[in-house]
Amino acid sequence: MARYGVVGSGPRIVVLLLLMLVLLLAGFIWFDFLGLINARDVLSPIYSIVGFGKRTRIETPESPDLLLRERLSKLQEALDLREQDLESREAALDERESQIDQKIDTLSQRERDLADREKSFIDRQKQDEIRSANLRVVSKNLTGMPPDKAIERLIEMDDQDIIDLLRTTDSIATEEGEFSLVAYWLSLMPADRAADINRKMLKKPGT
Repeated sequence: MARYGVVGSGPRIVVLLLLMLVLLLAGFIWFDFLGLINARDVLSPIYSIVGFGKRTRIETPESPDLLLRERLSKLQEALDLREQDLESREAALDERESQIDQKIDTLSQRERDLADREKSFIDRQKQDEIRSANLRVVSKNLTGMPPDKAIERLIEMDDQDIIDLLRTTDSIATEEGEFSLVAYWLSLMPADRAADINRKMLKKPGT
């Protein structure tokens, strides 16, 4: 069995441990020097001892796309302003369109009212023409009758119908250049009835 020398095994182990520690530290330093690891902050006390200063921390340069982001930000702001302007214009156009629609509705209603009035006027004109034609026929018939028979027919009518017939008879007599029987018919009517008819005819003279 081999014997150790004067120096015991304990000191040898300590020396080997110290050697391993030195090799380990040297490896850290070497890898840190090569940039494979970052051990300088951990080993800064040792660097100070051996004369290596603490690694100066290099400020991270600004992001290369910072300018692009700034331009995009300004572009977004411009787009937002543009969008607000478009929304404002759209609201104004909607309001204008609403006003135009209201005016169109008003004009359409006025047009319908005018059409109704025109139709009513035309219908009334047609009715007046029909009534006038009927009055001329009745006037011709009464003129051809004996006066007493004509008076019997007249006094059965309303005052307004009598007035219209008498005026029509006067108009026909004027057109044909003949003597009108209106005055004679009135003289044959009851006095009070003839007076009422004369008064109404004077109040609303015919054209």
